[in-house]
Amino acid sequence: MGSLAESEPLRSYQIQGRTVGFPVVVRHASAGSATYLVRSDAARRLLPTDAFDVAEVLPGRALCSLAIIDYKDNDLGDYNEVSIALFVRPKGESAGVPYLGTMIDMARGRLGTFILHLPVDQAFTCEAGSVIWGFPKTVQQIDFDVRSDRATCRLVYAGQHALTLALPRGGDKTLPESTLTGYTLIEGVPHTNEFRSAAEGFGVRFGGAELELGTGLIADQLRSLGLPRRAIMTTWMERMSASFGPSRKL
Repeated sequence: MGSLAESEPLRSYQIQGRTVGFPVVVRHASAGSATYLVRSDAARRLLPTDAFDVAEVLPGRALCSLAIIDYKDNDLGDYNEVSIALFVRPKGESAGVPYLGTMIDMARGRLGTFILHLPVDQAFTCEAGSVIWGFPKTVQQIDFDVRSDRATCRLVYAGQHALTLALPRGGDKTLPESTLTGYTLIEGVPHTNEFRSAAEGFGVRFGGAELELGTGLIADQLRSLGLPRRAIMTTWMERMSASFGPSRKL
């Protein structure tokens, strides 16, 4: 699968007997997210590397995002996913005007994320995501209950109820394709992952999320951030599409 000494990433990977090439395409997914203001010091303690720092939007306050995704038509399969991520910058990268620069970058989709946990409910996407991009995927129990106006996701992590997140559905906006950035570690080395995403049926609201925390690692980490609390923003994408390129060293 190549070494970290190579200057260019591999163009394809063999995963469980299947060839995965680039771009990896998501043709249809439904996704919702809740974004929270959390304590910066607690968020920093959750980062597994000093290559990144949390992006502060207020003194002592960073951003944490919880997302639920139902992949319906995807090169990596039909599966459910939960993302727990912090908004970060590579160490030494300028934010421009303190706090205001971060808010502007977030609004324009230029602020990257570092995913702390990315549970999925299928083994193939778990291995592919971990090997190709360094995503912290694990196979867990993820159950969706989708109603006309609300979507609820229940995550059981390592046999324990970790969280239940309910979000409002609906929206009539179209999001044009844009490039987003995520950061990961592959064999301890920081990498950057760019992907392009667009959506139809997009809606955004102030608040609107209901978060219940259970027990275990994820629940404890979210409590250390000061959750549950009121979300500053929730989003819903009824039909999302995306394409992922290879991971590259930062």
